[in-house]
Amino acid sequence: MTRVRIWMVAVASAAMLCALVGATYWSQTAVVVITCAGALLVGIGWPQLLGVPAKKTLATVISLGGIAAVLLAAAAPTGMSMAWTVVVVALGVMTVFLVQLVRGTGQPHRLESTFGASTGLVLTTLGAGWVAAERLAANSANSGMMLITGVSMLVAIGVCVLPWPDRLVAPLGVVLATLAAPLGAALSSSISLLPAAVVGALGGTVIVCFRRLVLADGGPRKIPAILAIGSAPIMASGALVYFLEKLLLR
Repeated sequence: MTRVRIWMVAVASAAMLCALVGATYWSQTAVVVITCAGALLVGIGWPQLLGVPAKKTLATVISLGGIAAVLLAAAAPTGMSMAWTVVVVALGVMTVFLVQLVRGTGQPHRLESTFGASTGLVLTTLGAGWVAAERLAANSANSGMMLITGVSMLVAIGVCVLPWPDRLVAPLGVVLATLAAPLGAALSSSISLLPAAVVGALGGTVIVCFRRLVLADGGPRKIPAILAIGSAPIMASGALVYFLEKLLLR
């Protein structure tokens, strides 16, 4: 049963990743819509994954925080797409604390709820980086960063379903993601092999790190939790894609 859940998580991750990369070849609006959908998936399923109280309230806070960060990234002036993300995170964390205060003293799992919901909030807001990266690419020649990220992370997702221990899967996933990234670079003449390899290595690292969370306690058991943990590493990679594009290619 654990293996089935791992496959379901991998399929959810791959689907979200392919949807985001495909949306970049359609329009910026499509990227915004897909990223907002990812924020909803993480927001709804994250409290269920953690098994904390006040699931509906925390799901609302996490989802709205991610959606707000995405919309602000799309509307902010060029070069400031991620500037409002920190503000959204700060307000969201304050709201999470407020929820715990409203619950009152002596309620169970208050600490777990606070830290867990805050983590989910950060993951959803980082998804705004996908929109910011798309805007950055749209203002110049298409860098192909999305394609490189998609290829490398997709390879790492495939490695993570192998029924091997972490000490083997983790380095293998990072190495293969690093080697796969130049395949995406070959389709985009504007990116050299070294920056592509760096992107692949970091993208693969994000995926294999989440594998440990998937395997913890036998893996998620409910569909919303499976979709949340599958979408979370893809959302979290958004800021990574944006800042790597600025550092390595601009």
